[in-house]
Amino acid sequence: MAEQGSTRATIELRSVNHRFLDVKLRGAVPPAIEDLVAARVRERLHRGAVTVTVRVERTGSAGAVRVDRALAVELHASLSALAAELGLPPPSLRDIVAQPGVIVVDDPGTDDGEAAAAASRAVTAALDRLIAMRTTEGQALARELGERARAVAAIVEAIGREAALAPAAIRDRLHDRLARLLEPGLLDGPRLAQEIALLAERADVTEELVRAQSHLAQLEASLRGDGEVGRRLDFLTQELGREINTIGSKSTSAEIARLVVDAKAELEKIREQVQNLE
Repeated sequence: MAEQGSTRATIELRSVNHRFLDVKLRGAVPPAIEDLVAARVRERLHRGAVTVTVRVERTGSAGAVRVDRALAVELHASLSALAAELGLPPPSLRDIVAQPGVIVVDDPGTDDGEAAAAASRAVTAALDRLIAMRTTEGQALARELGERARAVAAIVEAIGREAALAPAAIRDRLHDRLARLLEPGLLDGPRLAQEIALLAERADVTEELVRAQSHLAQLEASLRGDGEVGRRLDFLTQELGREINTIGSKSTSAEIARLVVDAKAELEKIREQVQNLE
């Protein structure tokens, strides 16, 4: 709330999560005031569904009071005639002035310059408070997101260790399967080695692991930085999820499949919280 001269402006801001900035204004105010308030909000906020309630009112003395004499005389004559017909006393002055339109209070209105100045100060104060609250909340969210990012990094490292064992596991499984299907002594060593190499190449997730580690490093660096990070974190989370999904689809290891599920659970929590960040 702010006052300028005989005009008071009251502005309330409410913000909820949104991927982009969506500003909605409420209140019966002149278009110029609406444009001013909306512009100030867009200058300082970049994400969120923001509802702005604007109220501008005069705080000085009321407008001039005047009596519609012609209407009063007309009402008195009409009511006196009616009273005579009904055998009732004539109307009093109180009865006349109680009729709508006899006493008129002129609305002085509000000064456009005063209204704009008051609205400007009010929206600035409201934005200061909102941004301060967002900053406090953002610091807490950054700490939580950092913990979750480190949890995903630990899972990615575990996947890397399991992936390093994949060629040997593939060789053993293929050897045992063929040994059961073929007669002893018919296993072709070079052919078996070639098949193992092909299967191991298809299951190789080295590139995906490198990219996932890069995304995690960028995510943590963004959390430590200043300025707008919400959209960047949103993008990094999506890219990280894509790499994790690819690892899950390429791997034949039950342990890696379990680790992928754990990583996805952490990423989903990160994705939800990232929407709260500017």
